Amino acid sequence: MTQWNIFMAFFRSGMLGFGGGPASIPLIQKEVVEKYNWMTEEEFGDMLAIANTLPGPIATKLAGYVGYRISGFIGMLNAVIASIFPTILLMIFLLTSLSTFKEFDWVRGMTAAVVPVVGMMMAVLTWGFVKKAGKGFGWEKAFIIGGILFVALQLLHIHPGIIIAALLIIALTLSDKTNVRNNSEGKS
Repeated sequence: MTQWNIFMAFFRSGMLGFGGGPASIPLIQKEVVEKYNWMTEEEFGDMLAIANTLPGPIATKLAGYVGYRISGFIGMLNAVIASIFPTILLMIFLLTSLSTFKEFDWVRGMTAAVVPVVGMMMAVLTWGFVKKAGKGFGWEKAFIIGGILFVALQLLHIHPGIIIAALLIIALTLSDKTNVRNNSEGKS
């Protein structure tokens, strides 16, 4: 049953994630955190941050990690196949069909209607991360950090992977200093 659940979770995410990997993130989060309780919201956020620093499609990376965590190598294969299978089918079927009918108004309307849906799904996911940051850092620090990150991403055009990697290094460095300080205080 576990393999079936893994397959269905990532198959649904793959089928409904119209618009690419970022559109699949809220769907994967819904399956992994809320429906099957395979990980907590915090674990999902950490996994997402690390996955964003790695090359390749985000949905496939998330599927591979979650599948491996739940059921080892077989779970990983199952999740990755379930994640990419809908894309392969839909690309063959829909792109062939849509290119044939692209001049029809209903096709233009359908493709235009997807944009606000994906935008809203991303906004809901973002709000979840903002609430988590507000609880973890405090709202004032969270908004200051958010403002700095906005400037770095939108105005300075720094790649998100570089920012995430820098933040991970800072967190590890601060964590090591805190551990050294705590260990020295405990020995005295």
